[in-house]
Amino acid sequence: MTTNRRYDIDWLRVITIGLLMIYHVAIGFQPWGKKASFIINDQSWLSLWIPMAMINVWRIPLLFFVSGMGVYFALQNRNWRQLIGERAQRILIPFLFGVFAIVPIHLYLQQIYYHQPAAYIPNPGHLWFLANIFIYVLAFAPLFFYLKNNQAGKLASGIRKLFSTPLGLIPVFAAFLLEAVIIKPFPYELYAMTWHGFFLGMLAFFFGFCFVLSGPVFWNMITRYRWLFLFIALSLFLIRLLQFNLIAPAPLLVLESNCWILSILAFGYKYLNRSGKALGYFSQAAYPVYILHMIFLYLGSLLIFQMEMDVRAKFLFVLLITLGGSLATYEAIRRLRWLRPLFGLKLK
Repeated sequence: MTTNRRYDIDWLRVITIGLLMIYHVAIGFQPWGKKASFIINDQSWLSLWIPMAMINVWRIPLLFFVSGMGVYFALQNRNWRQLIGERAQRILIPFLFGVFAIVPIHLYLQQIYYHQPAAYIPNPGHLWFLANIFIYVLAFAPLFFYLKNNQAGKLASGIRKLFSTPLGLIPVFAAFLLEAVIIKPFPYELYAMTWHGFFLGMLAFFFGFCFVLSGPVFWNMITRYRWLFLFIALSLFLIRLLQFNLIAPAPLLVLESNCWILSILAFGYKYLNRSGKALGYFSQAAYPVYILHMIFLYLGSLLIFQMEMDVRAKFLFVLLITLGGSLATYEAIRRLRWLRPLFGLKLK
């Protein structure tokens, strides 16, 4: 089994969370953003929806794939009690803290902007996927530890053999297609706090673990076919854009989503598996920055959307306020020992 540090997975986690933050900023410039409880600008930037739609089918699933991969490495030097305890500290505590201390702040800023009475009903907001991941850890821990403790067993060997060839990807595509057929999500990209998001995330989490379990044979295989995956993903996106006005049937979306993800994993494996100071900093900052970013996104929207300014300039300023405010707050948090666990940071 692979036990070496995989810097490409760390990079993908950072990049994925960064894309989620940019995507959230972009929602403020879409006319439907208010329905998703975002503050929206009076003038929309409709063409921005095209790149948003392109990443929308894979940004959340990729995060769950990467989370499953992270659990593989986390259990290598831990027993099941240690893993559950560590995941509770890193996921459950920040989730509960966020529900009662972070989400109410940005919802209050929204109420100020729309002149609504102050009110709060506890909800996970943008942290919904943390609860999902913790449930997945609990659900899959027995199986994952069995695979860890029986590396030469039939099941682990069968998984490695299955994912040693492109044909082994057929069950992956079939599983996601079956989920879409059973759940019938509409739109397909609606993941937050839905059964579709829960079961799709569970599949991605499980297969992410299996991909790392499969070792270099799997990663070399997808790297060999990385350009094919990318070509299929781009082709399906163009079909979705030109033929279906971005609302394609679920089978096409499933195929496109997974081809994007496989190509990203493959390119990451080939080009991003290297350490550095930037990765060391952002891999630590990404998680607390994501927990915090909605506060500064809503604060930036509250300040900037009331100004007379080109819509592109507004987007840039809100993004800078979101990123700058989140990173500055992270710098304070990481220096305060009692705050670190509330944002998923290890105690020094």
